[in-house]
Amino acid sequence: MRVLVVGAGVTGLTCAVVAAERGHQVDVLARDLPLETTSAIAAAWWYPYLARPADRVLAWSRRSYEVLAALTGPDAGVTVRRSLELVTDPTAHDPWWADAVAAFERVTAVPHGYGAGWTFDGIVAHMPTYLDHLVRRLADSGGTVTRMALPALPSGADVVVNASGLGSRLLSGDATTTPVRGQLVRLPPVPGVEEVLLADGPDGVTYVVPRGTDVIVGGTSEYGEWDLAPRPEDTAAILARATALVPALDGAPVLGTRVGLRPARPSVRLEREERPGASPVVHCCGHGGAGVTLSWGCAEEVVALAEAPA
Repeated sequence: MRVLVVGAGVTGLTCAVVAAERGHQVDVLARDLPLETTSAIAAAWWYPYLARPADRVLAWSRRSYEVLAALTGPDAGVTVRRSLELVTDPTAHDPWWADAVAAFERVTAVPHGYGAGWTFDGIVAHMPTYLDHLVRRLADSGGTVTRMALPALPSGADVVVNASGLGSRLLSGDATTTPVRGQLVRLPPVPGVEEVLLADGPDGVTYVVPRGTDVIVGGTSEYGEWDLAPRPEDTAAILARATALVPALDGAPVLGTRVGLRPARPSVRLEREERPGASPVVHCCGHGGAGVTLSWGCAEEVVALAEAPA
């Protein structure tokens, strides 16, 4: 079976790898090559953020956690790191995804201003390394990645996979896909900062994600914002919130500031569409801030739909 995958971010590449390693002929077409995508700048910590519906997201996330945990090591750039999430509500129940992760535990002591928290074994992917890992796996199975700006979803294959992220607004006429602007700050490794922190506080969501070679600090979540230019005021606010929670970050030099546009949608679109006179399409879009988190679970379902008889 010949498969054309549109989009070379983590979703598209993972779909391509799963299809190619099952013996299909796979070619990826994308305006942006892997290291130019939003995926390339993501903090890439396993967490089902801005993705619905909960039942399907949980299944996809659980499967991705299993696969990513088995990939840990320098070749793929994947590590397991103890992670702490803090919330303000002292009556908060365990999160709905708690049984998908290892070593989940409630914590009894939380910083001032927070009411509850929990720790678990989180998974972090250093995205430049991880995307290279996926490209190599695809190439080893005979697949290709080609830069190509498409005006519409292509034909000429047994199936087309639409993993175009925000591009699906144009390519599939999906106006429900909306950008959620996220700004982050990159710092050098900081002694003593080895655990991931996510704090959903009164001034917004703050995260600190050590990746070995650097520390990613964020962030912002601005719906409907297309602006890719970093804003100094956002950088200052992010660093102030982060250093209040992790004082060791204070004074660390800023290596860079980046902005990505998360492709959010009321619900993840993962379905097969038959097109009269054209190749069928399996849509896989609207992953919000959870592209890595959903990647393997979604990719396996995408390929199953691609292989299904019409």
